[in-house]
Amino acid sequence: MLEIRGLTHTYPDGTAAVRDVDLHVDKGTLVSIVGPSGCGKSTLLRCVAGLQPATEGEVLLDGHPITGVPDDLAVVFQDYSRSLYPWLTVRDNVALPLRRRGLDRPSRRARAAEALDAVGLAAALTRHPWQLSGGMQQRVSIARALAFHPRLLLMDEPFGSVDAQTREDLEDLVLTIRAATDMTILLVTHDIDESVYVADRVVILGGTPGTVRADLPIALPSPREQIATRESPAFVHLRAEVGRLVRGRPPAGEPLQDRGSTA
Repeated sequence: MLEIRGLTHTYPDGTAAVRDVDLHVDKGTLVSIVGPSGCGKSTLLRCVAGLQPATEGEVLLDGHPITGVPDDLAVVFQDYSRSLYPWLTVRDNVALPLRRRGLDRPSRRARAAEALDAVGLAAALTRHPWQLSGGMQQRVSIARALAFHPRLLLMDEPFGSVDAQTREDLEDLVLTIRAATDMTILLVTHDIDESVYVADRVVILGGTPGTVRADLPIALPSPREQIATRESPAFVHLRAEVGRLVRGRPPAGEPLQDRGSTA
């Protein structure tokens, strides 16, 4: 569904953020992207979203080059408080992008209500963002993306500003949504445990500019559960392997060469 070929992005001052990134994402999969600060994770996501052009290489969605923001794509940003309009109700915040779909007001509101129900906020329709907790505001942002019915959902550190319990709840929410909709999701995170817990694959970026250091399949059973999954030997092993690769160290045992994006 999504193919990234030789993607390089260099800023006007000559600083390269990512270089020669190759990556494919199959339909219906959830791919986590991790790496140290400054390795270009968010830059890569913005290029995929069409929010900034690649200096070299290309991004293809269903075989077509992305030259602007695609119609079937939605983005959930880390700073949820700045992505919601405080003067609009929760329902109207969620419904706002649906104008682009050409839906009339009753249809927009009905779809917004459906999305809010999916994230557990059916009772908050007429409230305003400033009346909600941080975790609830991020649920509104996720609901807005869901209401748009995107084929590809991009998430840039979506849970980085909430408490640990809320973060786990939102991770499980994403897994539930993914299972129910077969949506394709690309998620950038700094949290190694999170990257393993939610994903089918974990892509590790490293270096400056960032390149693909490794691409690891995550063969954990589903459905996943916060305690049972995280204490399983398979999870502990994968979490340690991703951690070593993020830090530029070889995995335990026999040295492992970078796997590129062939997994």
